[in-house]
Amino acid sequence: MVGAPGYRRVFAVLLLLLGVACGGLAEPQPRTIVLSGTIRNQAGAAVAGAEVTAGGEKTTSDGAGRYTLAVPAGMVQVEVSRGRQLSFRVALEADQDRTFDIEIRDGDSVTVRAGEDALTPDPSTQGFNSADLLDANPGRPGVPLSVPGYPTETASGGIKAPQYFAPGVAGDHGEPIAQFFQIGGFLFQNNLTANAHGNGYADPNFVISSTVGGVVADDAAYNARYGDHSINLAVTYDVKDRLIPFVEATTDGRDGAIAAGWSPADTDKKRWVSGEALFGDGFLKRPESRQQYKLGALQTWKIGAHELTLFGLGYYGFSRLPGLIPIDTPVSNDSIDLRQLDLTHTSLALLADHWQVAERSALTTGVYFRTYSLKLQSDFGDGLIRQSEFRTVQGGNTTYSGSLGGKWLLLAGLDVRNDAPRGLDLAKADAGGQFQLVTNNDLTITNVSPFAAVTGRLARQIQMYVGVRRDQIRFDNKDNVQPQNSYTVWPGTTSPKAIVTFGRADARVLPEVSLSWAEAFHANDPRIGSGTGRGTLIIQAREYQMHATKQILGSEVRLTLSHITNSAELSKIDPDTGLQEDVGPSIDKFLTLAVRRNMDRGFVQVSWSAADARDRLLGAPIPEAPRTIVDAVGGWKRLAFGVAAKGEYEYVKAKPLGDGFTGVPLQEIRLALTKGFMDGRWQWTLNGQLNRGYTGQTLETLAVGNEVTPFERAVGVPTRSYASISCTYSFGQRAKR
Repeated sequence: MVGAPGYRRVFAVLLLLLGVACGGLAEPQPRTIVLSGTIRNQAGAAVAGAEVTAGGEKTTSDGAGRYTLAVPAGMVQVEVSRGRQLSFRVALEADQDRTFDIEIRDGDSVTVRAGEDALTPDPSTQGFNSADLLDANPGRPGVPLSVPGYPTETASGGIKAPQYFAPGVAGDHGEPIAQFFQIGGFLFQNNLTANAHGNGYADPNFVISSTVGGVVADDAAYNARYGDHSINLAVTYDVKDRLIPFVEATTDGRDGAIAAGWSPADTDKKRWVSGEALFGDGFLKRPESRQQYKLGALQTWKIGAHELTLFGLGYYGFSRLPGLIPIDTPVSNDSIDLRQLDLTHTSLALLADHWQVAERSALTTGVYFRTYSLKLQSDFGDGLIRQSEFRTVQGGNTTYSGSLGGKWLLLAGLDVRNDAPRGLDLAKADAGGQFQLVTNNDLTITNVSPFAAVTGRLARQIQMYVGVRRDQIRFDNKDNVQPQNSYTVWPGTTSPKAIVTFGRADARVLPEVSLSWAEAFHANDPRIGSGTGRGTLIIQAREYQMHATKQILGSEVRLTLSHITNSAELSKIDPDTGLQEDVGPSIDKFLTLAVRRNMDRGFVQVSWSAADARDRLLGAPIPEAPRTIVDAVGGWKRLAFGVAAKGEYEYVKAKPLGDGFTGVPLQEIRLALTKGFMDGRWQWTLNGQLNRGYTGQTLETLAVGNEVTPFERAVGVPTRSYASISCTYSFGQRAKR
């Protein structure tokens, strides 16, 4: 644990980093390089008159769409705009003279894909290029990338689905946290409503990290396209359309991973195939016997004004969970029950078409089919339980974006999704170890969701976004144990959104300020379980947020203030017991301050979040919601002997766990040192993690060792420090760090 002196030391280090970020270091005068390229729309036509700004310099594309700029070497912020309609910003690494061709697409305000950049954020989101981020757990299961300011937790280890946490949010298996994939302009949601273990679930284990180009983190319901689960955080992975062919091996002594990827030599062809296998026992005394196999592929065809993208993946994962153990008492084998395990497999096929209808209007359409299976055996102190399901998910989306006169853009579309979990079971093991069925349900959850939004400038310094989404959701609950509990209903909810943005971040004096108001929701579990009545099916939330951005002394300073209220949940199903429970209305208020400085040879970013989350009726703290999150991340290139380095420090202050219990702080330090050989074709990376604390902290009633009577206590999964080494060989092209 970190006591007061330890916390003061942490705070002193952060103040030092913050001072470096704001004031800068005594750096040599940066050298100048030439940035040039061509700006085209998706139909391939040159875009003339587009304004390009980078490194304090500005130019305009000519009749052939060409531009040229002399900019300082290093990380530069590139901004492209055309009139008052099109605008985007992206951080770009410019080590030497380079060509940077840009492809402009209309999006929900405006979405721009520029070669290697991540998804482009609006003022209230943060976008990260994968080159700036550290692998969350190289060679091990979990989320593919560590996103600054949003720590990752897993409920009981193994391959059980991990999730990002937001300030003041008790994730509860991902209910108020949405997860998306951006594939060829198509937005695919990974959340699974009414999962066998949890009311909402998003399993990122099937992601191959080398296929992710970037991550966008949106800490509220900021898009009419989002829908279900996007109350407190929406994380979007941007899937690459090309890979540098590679083979990679990673090991830490107890775990290992092998990955490979291929794309054709012709860079105009957007196509790749990639696979990964992970295996190992983890770092706890209970061996995980983990196996994970992943395969993914993407193919794009250009047919006239259409761009077709076919994407597919398959995943199989198995592990023997160590599970939750008491924080205050050593436990034999780091597990209270050696029978715990997790078995998951999923597949996905997706086809999307982006049709450039005209120069400034486009129609994106896509359909998908997914399967998902889960078998999870867990022990939370009341004996072994088994949760299982098999589901199919079918859906589609069509989205139109186009110009409304000279100053406004229109977004309009329709989402349709049919989620059909079958054999949604909860069973408990009897004294003989045989599982006895407690609940068994077949569910069908159908969403029909039209949405629309407009965005544009009211004046030179005022931009506005107004959007609305209507979700009509059909719940069909077939209870195979208690047929009298079966029912079918079709409720709906409307989610409006409004943002007004004043000024610009690079203005001389005033910051760019964004004020927003939104309503959001998540769909709950329709099962009645062991109770007597139907529960709340749609949980609604309302949010007010202020976001400010300012460039100060070459650093970007971001301040976010947010106020989120959630409705009560009556007769909510507890996935661990099958029993119903009432959860009162809550309120979450948080403040986040982040400072980032890009330098000639690297970058540093520091963020601090403080939250207060409470039950609105009782005033009691919301259990398991993090109150303070501190993050510092940085990267430095061209160290001695050509080594590149990245590092991150995360600190999550002890969280209230309910009933007067408080957990322990969680600290994680990630380090990565990379050295390239043979013009970068060979890369060796030393990864290290210094971890202290427990993940998945909660309360359970259990007895361990010689204890006779079970009692309520804080439990979690201990985190262990480790180091791993990766070797990557890239075929035919220089590797990118």
